[in-house]
Parts: sequence; structure tokens; C-alpha cells
Amino acid sequence: GFLIYLIINCTHLLVLGEGARRLHVSAAFNAKPKVAMSRFEPGTSISYEKLHENIDIVRKRLNRPLTLSEKIVYGHLDDPVGQDIARGRTYLRLRPDRVAMQDATAQMAMLQFISSGLPKVAVPSTIHCDHLIEAQIGGVEDLKRAKEVNQEVYNFLATAGAKYGVGFWKPGSGIIHQIILENYAYPGVLLIGTDSHTPNGGGLGSICIGVGGADAVDVMAGIPWELKCPNVIGVKLTGSLSGWTSPKDVILKVAGILTVKGGTGAIVEYHGPGVDSISCTGMATICNMGAEIGATTSVFPYNHRMKTYLNKTGRADIAALADEHKDDLVPDKGCKYDQVIEINLSELKPHINGPFTPDLAHPVSEIGAVAEKNGWPLEVKVGLIGSCTNSSYEDMGRAASLAKQALDKGLKCKAAFTVTPGSEQIRATIERDGFSKILRDVGGVVLANACGPCIGQWDRKDVKMGEKNTIVTSYNRNFTSRNDANPATHAFVTSPEIVTALAIAGTLKFDPETDYLTAANGEKFKLEPPNGDELPARDFDPGQDTYQHPPAESGSVMVDVSPTSTRLQLLEPFDKWNGKDLEDLQVLIKVKGKCTTDHISAAGPWLKFRGHLDNISNNMLIGAINIENDAVNKIKNRLTGEYGGVPDVARHYKANGLSWVVVGDDNYGEGSSREHAALEPRHLGGRVILVKSFARIHETNLKKQGMLPLTFTDPTDYDKIRPDDKISITGLATFAPGKPLKGVVKHGDGSQDIITLNHTFNENQVEWFHAGSALNRMKELQ
Repeated sequence: GFLIYLIINCTHLLVLGEGARRLHVSAAFNAKPKVAMSRFEPGTSISYEKLHENIDIVRKRLNRPLTLSEKIVYGHLDDPVGQDIARGRTYLRLRPDRVAMQDATAQMAMLQFISSGLPKVAVPSTIHCDHLIEAQIGGVEDLKRAKEVNQEVYNFLATAGAKYGVGFWKPGSGIIHQIILENYAYPGVLLIGTDSHTPNGGGLGSICIGVGGADAVDVMAGIPWELKCPNVIGVKLTGSLSGWTSPKDVILKVAGILTVKGGTGAIVEYHGPGVDSISCTGMATICNMGAEIGATTSVFPYNHRMKTYLNKTGRADIAALADEHKDDLVPDKGCKYDQVIEINLSELKPHINGPFTPDLAHPVSEIGAVAEKNGWPLEVKVGLIGSCTNSSYEDMGRAASLAKQALDKGLKCKAAFTVTPGSEQIRATIERDGFSKILRDVGGVVLANACGPCIGQWDRKDVKMGEKNTIVTSYNRNFTSRNDANPATHAFVTSPEIVTALAIAGTLKFDPETDYLTAANGEKFKLEPPNGDELPARDFDPGQDTYQHPPAESGSVMVDVSPTSTRLQLLEPFDKWNGKDLEDLQVLIKVKGKCTTDHISAAGPWLKFRGHLDNISNNMLIGAINIENDAVNKIKNRLTGEYGGVPDVARHYKANGLSWVVVGDDNYGEGSSREHAALEPRHLGGRVILVKSFARIHETNLKKQGMLPLTFTDPTDYDKIRPDDKISITGLATFAPGKPLKGVVKHGDGSQDIITLNHTFNENQVEWFHAGSALNRMKELQ
């Protein structure tokens, strides 16, 4: 009977034992119902009993109630008895249950894993093809073109996955985070993903953390993974959502409160009676965009909304087990948070954030006046809904309910309008249930199940480069040039409902709660608040089978990387530290203001080189502003006296044996998890990144590649450094945790400044530096 059930549902394999307390969750391969796999991927094996045992050990040691995030994180400790635990101070050694990689970052992660010499991954891992599909015409055409253009890369990822035991979700499957929510996330799991929006899984009671590829390699190699013990920010929700207010407005409000770096080093934990008014996918939306406040991750407590979602996605057995162990999946009474924010959902108003930064929060009712005051374009050129943040069935249904109202009055969108389904399952289901037709009829174009314009994969034609314009999206990031490579595009982030309303109205000066539209017959009317079912009344339609399972025997599988390829390149190990201080490092560029990973290693057209370190290094820091001349990608070569592009000057310095340093501002490396932003400086001869403060993932990525990420003890020392300076880093002979280093800043006029520099290296990370990289150190220990 179970086998018949499995063949019919073909989504999950559950093996229950030890009194139904041990849970094995296999790959959920989202196949057509008639398809059954002959062999299942090695399952994520987490014992709720073991989780409880570890929680109990730590609770007794700390002698205090635990937050939910502490329960799940500490429940995965490699050594719960001996691990030193202090929020914000100690490094934890953890055993994650699963690894997920998107195709742009998976290339470098798999290249590093191949370099490790290991035969198979030690934990269940998957690759998801979602980043390399460019939006041009529409879903079918764009997907077909992407498969042709990226054939070499897809073949590499598919064969590498088959060779090393990694599941492969083909292009068209959907966005990595939606696939994880539908298949792999469950209450209490610890998952790491090579994408900064991995925290999306927190909407299902999971601790899901974004990392660089080198961290993923550690976990895939079976090595305990290090994470600085997070602080915990509590967000207490009261009241309930209604009307035009959506889950997206919660995180837009939180971003306005905490700013883009307010969550750094912390897990954001939502709790309180208001939680139950939010759907599971709505909770995922909130957790997803928590990346924009720098949070390690975000999480919600297990509740009936999660149970409903698990049941609807074929995981009723998991829901039953979660019910049985619910006490370990919610915070302890009386637990303490490092900071508490309270939001009354009943009073929360629809928000829109931007432009140019995701924490510039405005109520929708005020954005028109603010835009007029600041000279931002009022006309909405394009409205874009979807992305990993807002592409659920509920999101699409609520947007369609507004589109239907407009159509009934004879209206279509005044702005261009695009729709991105989050997964093949979502695409198939909204097509079946009529949402796609409504959204197309109102003027929308349904794009492929992929990231698309959210990450700059958008062949935009309606405005010229440099033309000032406004777009509104339901995405998560709106950095300069992020979506369309145009620095003059003013991008605003809001909910799918508000995007749809503004696309219909065609202007930022439209508040759907109070303002009227004009029907085709001249009648004035107001849009009714959006409505949509949390989940489909019928089961989800799984759509096409897009999962490739790794074979049982992979000895005959060949992973080819052509030495003449422009897109893939096998890695050479970085050089070890020579045992000396770093003398006379040339300042390559002193960066002015915000410098995200998009500035350091741009996406968009550069995504095609993510598997070729030398070629992609040609985009290093080409978006950063040079404080010397307020220009981008124009710095002075101190050896020749001529100006050139940042990568070109860096290559010239490297060829002449001159190592260099980058000087930056606050929250350096904000944004994506892309480790290319750390690999490229290392590859082109960089040794030190010296800034006021770092974003978490980027700082770790730099350490992994043998770089020295350092911060000014006194942030005003940033002002002492001149663009033509040379800097020596001293004290490396006794480099140790908690011990500052010295910087000798040598000016062109012969004068010097001596400054104190902080770092966050622990003992293991110091060994990475000595070995030249974490991968080098791994090989030393084999």
C-alpha cells in the first residue's frame, strides 16, 4: 500500500521508526504523478529525538529558557556538551542537514568540491537552475533560449551532480527558495544555501542560512560548519493582517526600523499572537527579505498555517511528527531576546521602499508626495511581480483579483507588467486555475520560472541607458542598476498587490485605499482590497518533471571542463602566506559610500562567467564609486600614472608583483552571497579589504579565500587614508583571535599614520589564512 501511495504521489519518501520519532526526508522530486524513481537520494536524516536531546543538554547548561532559533541552532551542535555558547561572541560548530545551491553559485561551489578530491557529498545536496534564464520575450521562448546558450554550464552541473551525488533541478524547475519550501524545508531543519535569500525557509519553521560556496563545500565534505553564535532579535506581532496590508509590509516596516545592517550577526525571530494571521508562504516572504537587514536568518514558530502547507504539499507525515514535537519548534516561555520590536498588524499600512536601497520605507499613501518632493519620476514604467520573495499561489491569486477588477471595468495596465511564477508547480497551478490568463489579459507577460529581472537577467528595451524612470517590483533588492543595469532607474520594492495596482494606475501618485480609477465608460471606481486563497482548493498541479536524481553508481560519469572554455575553468590553489607582514600594499581603490556585492561582482550579463574565475574577474569593483573622482571603474594606476578600469589596474599590479588593498565604508559586501566578490580580489592580487564594517556573508567569504578582512578600530581612520597611499599590515607573526593588528599608512608626502585594525578571525580561520584558503587547509588535513 505504501508503494502504491508513493508511486501515485511521487513526491516524498517517509521512513518512520523509533516509535515514529525519527524522520528521514528524501528528495522531493516534484515529478509527474505517474513517474516513480528507482532509487532515492540519501535522505535528510534528522531525529526529533536527537534534536530534543541536544536542546535539553544546552538548556540545562545555560540554565535558562531558549528562543526558537536557539533550539534549532543549538540542536544541531556537533558537541552540545562541550561547545562554548555565548551570543555574539563564540563560534559554533554545527551539523547542517542539507545543502542547496543555485546554478550561478553552484558552478564555483562544485569546482571547489572537485578540487577537494572527495568522491561524494556527505549530506543531501541539490543544485537549482534558476539564475541563468534571461527575461526577453516570455517564459517558453526565454527558457528555450537559455537551455541553448547555457548548455555547457547546465551539462557541467548535471554531470557534476550525478558524479558526486547531488540532485539536479533542471532549468524551468523554479526559483531555488520556492523549490526548497515546497520540498525540503520542514520545522526544525538546519539548511544552508549558496544564496543570500536562503532564509526564505524560515517560513516553514526552518533555520535556513545563506553562505558562500566554500562554506557549502565544508558541509558537503562532512566537516562541522562554523557560525558565529547569533544574537536574537524578537519581533512580536499582534493584531491581524487585513485589507491591502500584506506579509510583505511586515518586512518592509522592519527594514525601515532596523536599516540594511541592523540585523547583522542576529537571527530575527517572529512571535506573538499576530503570527497566526499570516500564511506559511507569507511568513516565507518575511523571512526571505530579512536578508536585506543583514540578518543571519529569520524564523517563525511552528503553527497550524505551516501544518496546512505541509499537508497540501504532500508532507502530512512530517506535519504529524512536527505536531508531536511542537514544544521543540516554538520558543520557551520566558525566553529573552537581545532586542524586541513590536508591530500591530491591525494598524500596519501598505508600504513601498526605495529607491536605491531596500530600507528607505514609505507608506504607500505618502510615496507620491515624497517622490514629487525628491524629483523621482512619478510615471511607473514597469510593474514586476514574482521573484523568490513573492511568487506563491496566494501572491498570484491576490494580484489576479485586482487584475480581474480592472478588466471588468474595461481597463488594462498603463505600465508594462511582468509575472514570474516561483516554481513549475506554481506555474502549472495558476495556469490551471485561470490566474495566468487574467494576468495576461490585463497586459502582463508571464516569464519563465526563474529569477529573471530580480537579479538583472532582463533584456529591457523600453528605456534608454541613463534615462531616468521608475519601476515597482515585488522583489527584495533595489540597489542602483540592480534590475536593468541602468543607474537612472528608480526601483521601488512593495507587495505584489501594490505593484499590480500601481501598474494599472501607471503612477506612484495612486493610493489604492483612497484613490479612484476611471473605467472605460468614464465611471469612477475604487479597487476593492485584494483577495486570494492561501492554497489551491484542489491539489497543486506538479507540472513537468524537472528533477534529475543522482545515479546509484557514478563511476562512469564524466565531468568535462574544456581548457579552452570561456565559461568554466578548473581552479588552481591560492598561494600560502609567506610568514611575513604585508608590506607596502597599494591602495587600489578607496570606495565611497554603499558597496554591495553587486558593486564588487556585478550579475546580469556577467552571470555567464560564474564558472570561470579569470573571466569573471574582469567585473571586479566596476560598480564601486572611486572617492578620488566620484567615477565608477576609473582609477589611477600608480605605476604608470594613467587611469584605467579597476580590474585592469589590479591585473597590472599583480603582473608587477605589487599586492594591493581595498578601502571601504560601512556594511561593505551587503547583499548577495556571491563568493566571487571574494574570489576575484584574491585572484587579482588583493590581500586586504579594510573597511568600517562588513556584511556577514562577505566577511566570511573573504576569510575562506585567504584574504584579510579588517575593520578600523576608529571608523574616522577611514578619512586618514588617501587614494595614493601604501599600507603595511604588521603583527601577522602573532596573528591570533581577539588580537588587533596594526596598519602603517604611508602617504605620498612621506608622512605616516599608524592605525589599529580589528578582525573577527577565530583559531580555525587563522589557519585558513596561513594555508592560503580554507580549501587549502582542508587538503592539508586529509
